[in-house]
Amino acid sequence: MFDFSFGEIGLIAVVALLVLGPERLPKVARTAGALARRARNSWQSVRDEIERELQAEDLKRSIEEAKRAATDLHNDLRNTSAGIQSSVQQTAREIEATAVPPIEPPPSAPPPPPDTLRHEQH
Repeated sequence: MFDFSFGEIGLIAVVALLVLGPERLPKVARTAGALARRARNSWQSVRDEIERELQAEDLKRSIEEAKRAATDLHNDLRNTSAGIQSSVQQTAREIEATAVPPIEPPPSAPPPPPDTLRHEQH
């Protein structure tokens, strides 16, 4: 967090000893250590929170991209399906247009006898 060399820390300790005296120095050192620890923990907490927010934002972005990709895929499939359906209907119409009508089989009943034809004419 702070870049102090061992010599700088020693100099600060000597100045603190001279200013505060040997009786108050341990209490002030403990207080300074506690404040430094709290500051470091607070800074770490803020950093962790920012990191979580960034991860959440990245996750939201990824979800939105996946939704867009799924929507695009759905639309492509719908268009492809419509194209295939149209092709099948067109092919069915072409087959119906070129189909030969079925040949009707000859009647299986024998023609009526000639007597009934004369009888009906009178």
